[in-house]
Amino acid sequence: MITARTRRRTAAAVGLLVTLGLTACSTGQQSTASSGGDAATVSGKISITYLQKQGDQEYFVGEAAGAKAKAAQLGVDLKVVNLGNDANQTISDEQSAIAQKSNGLIIVVPDPAVGPQVVQTAKDAKVQLLTSDDQICTTGPKPASCGASDLVPRIGFSGEQMGTEVGKRAADEFKKAGWNAADTRIISAWQQDVTVCGDRVKAAKTAFTAGSGATVQNIDVATDNTPTGAQDKIAATITANAGVKHWVIWGCNDENVQGGVTAMENAGVTADNVIGVGLGAYLACKDWGSGKPSGMKAALFINGSDVGALAVQTMYDKLKNGKAFPQEAFAPTTMVDPTNWQASGLKCS
Repeated sequence: MITARTRRRTAAAVGLLVTLGLTACSTGQQSTASSGGDAATVSGKISITYLQKQGDQEYFVGEAAGAKAKAAQLGVDLKVVNLGNDANQTISDEQSAIAQKSNGLIIVVPDPAVGPQVVQTAKDAKVQLLTSDDQICTTGPKPASCGASDLVPRIGFSGEQMGTEVGKRAADEFKKAGWNAADTRIISAWQQDVTVCGDRVKAAKTAFTAGSGATVQNIDVATDNTPTGAQDKIAATITANAGVKHWVIWGCNDENVQGGVTAMENAGVTADNVIGVGLGAYLACKDWGSGKPSGMKAALFINGSDVGALAVQTMYDKLKNGKAFPQEAFAPTTMVDPTNWQASGLKCS
């Protein structure tokens, strides 16, 4: 609703990579510190604020719903705040949540560059901090350049695992289509300052090459991770590569692939000459529900509700029981297509 590649382990189901947690104490009523010498626990009512970028995006709407359901189950006071895409709003909303006596903050930052300030603000207020989806670093603006011990614990999905699944499916579709590598191009579209996006795209490239056995030229397209932004950039890429017959499209999310598929349609590229593999499936399913031929051939279903619920549970365990944060915890994913998306549990609005 966004890293150290070599240290990440993929997870096909919810799993934990337990290393270290934050040391800041929680606010509110407190008892003695936990036996592990970590943070003090909260003995009274627990209050959590979930700050999300792009809170009106389908994935993050689902994430908020999952968080609220889990909070209700646990008896936690939960407030969800939509940060939009405004990095400047992030700190002011974080400060507001602290002023409202939140014991813990879960955050999806609009821009990882605000990470150090987000961390320092929570530390100064002695409030627990957990990220979901995107990573942030305590010491610098770029999580990719950050040491493992300086990354804030995160709940989300494994970028490497997701990208691998996307690349594998794209390779299968490529082989099934019987295309020639020489007149095919791959478009990899993503917001290039978001670390988890880079993880996904890199893994997709590797898995496609291994699965297809072909060397297909890749074109990296920098976008803002929105459908219209991706559409504009990919339209220019199509124009600059007029001789290409077949296109494979993947990216950080469904928005990038949907934007690419739309750009292809507008350029007169027929659906049978496009292999789009989305990531999210919340936009892909709209194409499939129309019953019309689409270049969106498949998508990896990532359920934001699972992440929201897991993030709240993880924060609750920390505040109530003093359980250390895992460095990362991953939720499961499922590959869907026009034949099975309705049976997968994917809700398409």
